Amino acid sequence: MSEARDIQTPRDKLGVLTVGMGAVATTFIAGVELIKKGLAEPVGSLTQLGTVRLGKRTDGRVPKIKDFVPLDSLDDLVFGGWDAFPDDAYEAATVAGVLQKEHLAAVHDELKTIEPFPAVFDARYVARIEVTHTKDYDSTREAAELVREDIRSFKRKHDLERVVMISCASTETYLQPQEAHFSLQKFEEALDASDPAISPSMVYAYAAIMEDVPYANGAPSLAVDIPALIELADERGVPVAGKDFKTGQTLMKTIVAPGFKARMLGLKGWYSTNILGNRDGEVLDDTGSLKTKEVSKLSVLGRILQPDLYPELYGEISHLVKINYYPPRGDAKEGWDSIDIFGWLGYPMQIKINFLARDSILAAPLVLDLALFLDLAWRAGMGGIQEWLSFYFKSPMALPELYPEHDLFIQLMKLKNTLRAIRGEDLITHLGLDYYE
Repeated sequence: MSEARDIQTPRDKLGVLTVGMGAVATTFIAGVELIKKGLAEPVGSLTQLGTVRLGKRTDGRVPKIKDFVPLDSLDDLVFGGWDAFPDDAYEAATVAGVLQKEHLAAVHDELKTIEPFPAVFDARYVARIEVTHTKDYDSTREAAELVREDIRSFKRKHDLERVVMISCASTETYLQPQEAHFSLQKFEEALDASDPAISPSMVYAYAAIMEDVPYANGAPSLAVDIPALIELADERGVPVAGKDFKTGQTLMKTIVAPGFKARMLGLKGWYSTNILGNRDGEVLDDTGSLKTKEVSKLSVLGRILQPDLYPELYGEISHLVKINYYPPRGDAKEGWDSIDIFGWLGYPMQIKINFLARDSILAAPLVLDLALFLDLAWRAGMGGIQEWLSFYFKSPMALPELYPEHDLFIQLMKLKNTLRAIRGEDLITHLGLDYYE
């Protein structure tokens, strides 16, 4: 049995700041307000509907996660954030067009009070959108200080002691780690010099950590996933997680691919194409931003299938991902997967998957879970990379010497075992021998 951690009891309110107040963020906020009024159910949220088995199967101990670990209730959440457009949450949700008018009307008053701070914006990193609500600053260091002051003013306004930050921002153009990212000293120097290696997403992540605000990155941009900011998070004991919310097509890959490996079925090729018409799709119409998303999506299969261990099954996979901006579809993205597998004696078979997904509907409960779990980690004294939250991301963060785990079912086991461990319960191995011996 693990030794239980000393977890501070959540008191008063929890602030949730989102970087970006577009389709995902407003769907999350509106959804929470609807659920609080008893007008909807938190479908898709592990913290609200999920359970965790404790002890043996014969013990019958299966509490809901929210009853097992001390999480804030939805009534305790207070919302704010930043956006490159000045629309309040109601106007932004209306423009996003994800939720029906009757849903938005039911939480009109709550959403109208949520007005975004001006965003830190750099057109070199996010293309295709004409912004109207951005901060004025002379240096990247000043931009970071402005974000830090926003965090402090948000806490003062709502009388908060605890805040978490979740990035729901647009994808930034492709960027590989470079010298300014490899140490905290170099990063600080780059901030002072307004080095273009420091992207807006990194500014938000840095500001959050410096203000002791747990941070998660729901976009594929580097943001906190660089050595300098991981060093800072470790130094200050601030939980961080990311990157890129695992929603539609990649979610399906992390469900289906483990099944192929479990049954030792071979894979010749996996062709994926997507059409998406919301602001995210518009940004991804830019070649640099598209590459950032493609790299995030392409990393999944190789890690799950481990071709180095199973070369005869997965050594020569043709894996292609295409993303196309198609305005008529709006937030209702569509993913097509054509999968060529082979079985006994090498005989070929095919699988086709057509997922007509709702991007923000799939992402909203992830924002909720991450906000609550990051705050739990903070109150439990768990700083640095929160690998146990890999369940929520396409490109999970892990220590440099570790490979990231992509198998959804292993990720879920890791998450639930972490909850068991911090509460002093036995970890579940599913061995089962003790029932029969």
